Amino acid sequence: MEVGCVWNTYLLANVLNLLLHSCVCVDLSYHVEEESSPFTFVGDIAADTQMEETDSLVGNNFITYNQMQQQWTENSHLFNVTQDGKLYTAQTLDAEKLCTYESDCVRFIKVAVRRRKTFLKVIKIKVIIEDINDHSPEFPQKQINVTYDEDDGEGAERLIPDAIDRDVGMENSEITYKLKKQFNDPFILSVRKTITGRAKIGIVLGDKLDREIQDSYNLEVIANDGGQPSKEGILQVHIKIIDVNDNSPVFSKHIYNISIKNTHPNNNPILTLSAKDPDSGNNGKVSYYFSSETPDKAKKCYTLKRESGKLFITENFSKERDRIYELYVEAKDGGNPSLNSFAIVRVNVLNEKNHAPEIDINFVSELKKGTAAIYEGTKVGSYLAYVNVVDNDVGANGEVSCKLEHDKVVLSHLGSKEYKITLKKPLDREKLDHFNMRIVCEDNGSPALKTERKISIQVMDVNDVQPQFTKDTFHFLTYENGKANFPIGFINATDPDLASAGQLTFSLLSKDRNNIPFQVSDYGFITSNIPLDREEEDMYKFEVFVRDNGKPSLN
Repeated sequence: MEVGCVWNTYLLANVLNLLLHSCVCVDLSYHVEEESSPFTFVGDIAADTQMEETDSLVGNNFITYNQMQQQWTENSHLFNVTQDGKLYTAQTLDAEKLCTYESDCVRFIKVAVRRRKTFLKVIKIKVIIEDINDHSPEFPQKQINVTYDEDDGEGAERLIPDAIDRDVGMENSEITYKLKKQFNDPFILSVRKTITGRAKIGIVLGDKLDREIQDSYNLEVIANDGGQPSKEGILQVHIKIIDVNDNSPVFSKHIYNISIKNTHPNNNPILTLSAKDPDSGNNGKVSYYFSSETPDKAKKCYTLKRESGKLFITENFSKERDRIYELYVEAKDGGNPSLNSFAIVRVNVLNEKNHAPEIDINFVSELKKGTAAIYEGTKVGSYLAYVNVVDNDVGANGEVSCKLEHDKVVLSHLGSKEYKITLKKPLDREKLDHFNMRIVCEDNGSPALKTERKISIQVMDVNDVQPQFTKDTFHFLTYENGKANFPIGFINATDPDLASAGQLTFSLLSKDRNNIPFQVSDYGFITSNIPLDREEEDMYKFEVFVRDNGKPSLN
C-alpha cells in the first residue's frame, strides 16, 4: 500500500452546506494478482486512510464508504467496497483482457467517504493487477511445411511465423526461441527483432543438401517465455527437399554378356536392362534406347522396350551358327535437360550342338605359328603368352577348364576363359636350347570335348659365357734359321655361345708384342716374325689374349 496526498476541489450543487474546499488527503495503491477468485480481499481503505483515528472524536461508527457510481468510473464493476471500507474483487480479473501488452495493468476507482449524510471526501484508489504466467507462447499453427531446393546454397533462409504470449507482464511475455533437431541436420535458427519488438524467425541452411541421401527433415522450434516456471510452445517444422536433376541413370552393369539358344522364342525377353536414378519424379524416370553406335543390322534383330528395358529378339536364329551381336544401349532420365548413361549388351546366339573348345594363343615373341622365343636369363615370372578359350555352347557344354604340365612354365587362370603362361624356372640355353609342351582345354559336356595345342619354346642365346682356353699352357717346338712367317702352331679356346657371341679373336698381350719374334693371327695361328737363332735364345714365354665378338664382348 502506497500513500500520497492530493488536494482536490469539489462542488456539490445539491448540498448547500458542504465545505467549498474539501481536502482528499490520501490516495491508496493496492496490488492484486489476476485470476484471483471473486471476493478476494484487496485492502482495508478505512485502516489505510486512518479515518478511524482522525474521526474518532465524532464517532467513526457513523462513517461509511461507497464506491462512486458507474457514470463516475468505468471500473466500478470490477471491485466492491463495503460500507466499513473493505475493498474486494467483484469478479475474476483477467489482465490480458483488461490491459495492453507491455504496460502496467492498472485500474482506478473512487470511493466517497460520508458521516451520516454529510460528505467528507473522495479517495482515489489505484489497483495494480499483477500478471501471472498463465499463458504459454502460441504459434499461429502447430505445424508448418517448408521447402528447399536441392541445389540451394549455404545461407538460404525460409521465414516462419513467430509465437505470441498473451501475458501482459514483461517477463511473462518475453519469448526466447531454440531449434530442436538431429545432430547432423544442416539447419540453424535465425531470430531477429523488428522495430515493433516482434521476432522475425527464419530457418537457415548451414550446409549442402543432397536429396538422394535425405529428402526430408523434421524440426521443432521451441518458444519459451520468461515466467517462473517457464511455459513453452512448439512449432513442428517439416522440411521437404525438392529434387534437381543432378544424377545420371546408372546401369547395374557396364557390360552385359548373355547367351541364348538359336531357338529362343520371340515373345520371351532375353534380358531386362536396369538403370537406377535416385532423383525423384521425371528426373528419376528412366527410358531405354538403342544408341547410334548400334549397327542397323542388330537393330533389325532386336527390339528394346522403352519403358521396361526388356530386350526381345525379332528374328528366328534357328538356322544360324554361333554368332555374337553387340548392342549399345542408352538410359535417359526425364529431366530437363536430361542426363544419360550407356551400357553394352553382347548377345551370343548359340547352336545347341556341343562344340569343342577353341584355343587361341598370343605369344609375347612369336617366331612362327606355335613357336615362341624367349631369351635365356629371362626373369622368373615373366609373361610368355596370353591364352583365350572360346566355347559358346550352352550350360555345362560351355564350361571349360585348361591345364599345361611342364617344369619350366606355369599356366594361370585369369578369370572367365582366359589364361596366361609365365616362366616358372630360369633358362640356360647352353643346357637347354628348346623344349615342347602342350595345353589341353576340356569342356564339362557329356561326353566331354577337349582340344590340344602344341607349343614349342625356342631359348634364345645371350652372351653370358666367357671364352675358355683348352689348356692353361701351350708348348710348341720349332727350328732355328727358319724364314720369317715360319709356322709354329695353333692355340685353341672354346665359347658355347652362338653366332658372334661364340666367335673368338686371338691376340698377343701388348706387353709382349715388341719383345718376342712371334705373331698371333685372329684365329690363333702362331708364326715367327724373323728367323730364329737358338744360340741367342732357346726358349720364349708369352701370353695370348682371347675374346668373343659379342656385344658386350667377354674375354
